[in-house]
Parts: sequence; structure tokens; C-alpha cells
Amino acid sequence: MKFTLQQKNHIRHIRNERLETIKKDYRGNKTIDGRFANGDTLYNPPFSKVLSWQLSRNPQREEKKQDDFVPPIFEGSEFIESDKDMVVWLGHCSFFIRLGGVTFLTDPVLFDVPLLPRRVGLPCPPEQLRNISFLLLSHGHRDHLDKKSIRAVFESNPQLKALIPLRAGDILRAVNPHLPYQEAGWYQKFDLLPEGVEVYFMPASHWHRRGLLDMNKVLWGSFVIKTPTLSLYFAGDSAMGPHFEEIEDLLGPMDVCLMPVGAYKPAFLMAKSHMNPHESVKAFNLLRGGTFVPMHYGTFDLSDEPPGEPVRLLRQIAAGGMLPGLRIPAIGEPVLLQDLY
Repeated sequence: MKFTLQQKNHIRHIRNERLETIKKDYRGNKTIDGRFANGDTLYNPPFSKVLSWQLSRNPQREEKKQDDFVPPIFEGSEFIESDKDMVVWLGHCSFFIRLGGVTFLTDPVLFDVPLLPRRVGLPCPPEQLRNISFLLLSHGHRDHLDKKSIRAVFESNPQLKALIPLRAGDILRAVNPHLPYQEAGWYQKFDLLPEGVEVYFMPASHWHRRGLLDMNKVLWGSFVIKTPTLSLYFAGDSAMGPHFEEIEDLLGPMDVCLMPVGAYKPAFLMAKSHMNPHESVKAFNLLRGGTFVPMHYGTFDLSDEPPGEPVRLLRQIAAGGMLPGLRIPAIGEPVLLQDLY
């Protein structure tokens, strides 16, 4: 794959030269000493803050201990055989999506992650997830890019193609060298889709790390899926930032937004990586969103807030009239897109 490289000292701008870039005069994603930046700025989560978090007492410790919330499960695999356009949450940031007759699976994490057991199951065994055309991977963190899950999905879906961030290909080659993929940078349009369905890789404010020496060596981002009648936004992981308004400026209002709402405490550690529910609603409004579907909560224990707090806050916001499009589906419960409009 050929990339456009423009170097000044240790700064380069990288994109997939084969793909269309929809932002005028955008040279590509900025790297500094080989590491991707959020816009113009490198973000390296300081180890001192992680250590401070581990050594400090969670002020909500007792509340969290007593909070037994887990997302409900709508069991069954009928949604897989349906021909209706829909969104089905599979836990954390994993969604089965059918849009314009094309099926997608986002950030599949279908099993326990090392040191992070799933707190809730799946609606059906992973091997029943079939008829999937495209795998969308937002970034390389292990709670989003799980090799075991991708391997299982590819075994059941030999027709699968992966749409991924720049430099994530090496990770997929280690999963299965026969899994086809296409890398994109921010503001780029993938060209593997059938006519009538478009997929764009768009910005997020986040970071990458899987090992000791790969900090920010792989890009991160979000996805927009568009048909002539509907636009769907999958946020991946992101902190609050100006990119939400810019996405709406470039691609228009987002009819359905899959938005992260968990892993936001303590704020001193999480605020530059994730959004709390209030921030996520603000981002949704900047996207001029229609329907808000939450994710990134309840499935894994990643942070200090009680597991049920994100849902309680979202319902409070909706009760105040600030989130009329809120939908909180059970895991495995189809959200039929034709019923939303």
C-alpha cells in the first residue's frame, strides 16, 4: 500500500493515497517521531496518573460494590437472518449493523479480555454471527480489537473484509494472514463498499497502545456509514473535542449515533480518552443526532464509576427533555431503523 509522506524534521503526514480524502487540503494524519497525534498534539497517558489512580481510594467504592447492574440480554439469533436494516448491541462497543442491505460488525470483543472478564454474556454463541460483510475496527486497544474474537468471526464469515485505521494491518496479519483489509486515515472514504453504501473513517480524540513499545504507532478513529436515506455514526472511543462539529459539517446530520458513555472516572485520568454521559450528549447534539444509542458501559469493569451510573444519568438527561432520541436496547435486542423515522 502506498502512502503520501511529507516530512519536516520528525513530522510526517500520512494517508492512504488510493482513497478519496473528503476534507479539502488535508495532507493526512500527523505523526511525530512515528507516533500519531490527536490533530497536532501527541497524547501519551502519563504512567504517574495511572499509578496515582491505582494507589488512590475510589470515592464511590461502596456505591460501586453495591451496584449490581448488568445490561439485560435479549437472547436469540433471529436478527442475523433478518433482511431488515437494524442495529444490534452485542455489549461494550460491539454492534451488528445492517444498513442498505450490507452487514457490519464493529469492534468485536466476544470473549473475556486478559484481566478483564465479561460481566454479561452474548445473545447467541459467537459462531452464529454469520452473513457479515465488513468488520469495522476503530482502534487497537484490547477491549476493541480482540484477536480471538476476530479469528472466530472470520472463521464463520470467509467473505469478511476489514476496514481499519492506518498501520493496523500488521495486527490483523497476526490474527489471520488471509483476512483482507483496507486501511484509511481520517477523512478518507473506503472504496470496497457496494453501490449505495458509503463508509468514511473520521477523527476521534484517543490513543493507541497494545504493548510496551507501540504507543500511538497505530491510528484510531470513528466511522460514518451513509446510504441515500440514513447516516449512522459509530464513535469508537473518544474524548470531547472539535471533531464532532467538523464531522457534521462534512457529512451532515447523523440520524443514528452509537455513543460511548462509560469509563469516565476518575476524570483526571479518563477525560482525555473517554466521555462522560453529559459530554456524550453534547457531542451527539453537535452531530445533530436523531437517535442516541449508548455503548462502552456495563460489559467490562474499566473505571471507578458504578456500572449502572451511565444509564441512570442518561435517563435523567432524557427526562429533562435534553435527549428525546434516547434508545437503550438490551444486548441482542434489534433496534429497527425503519421504526425510528
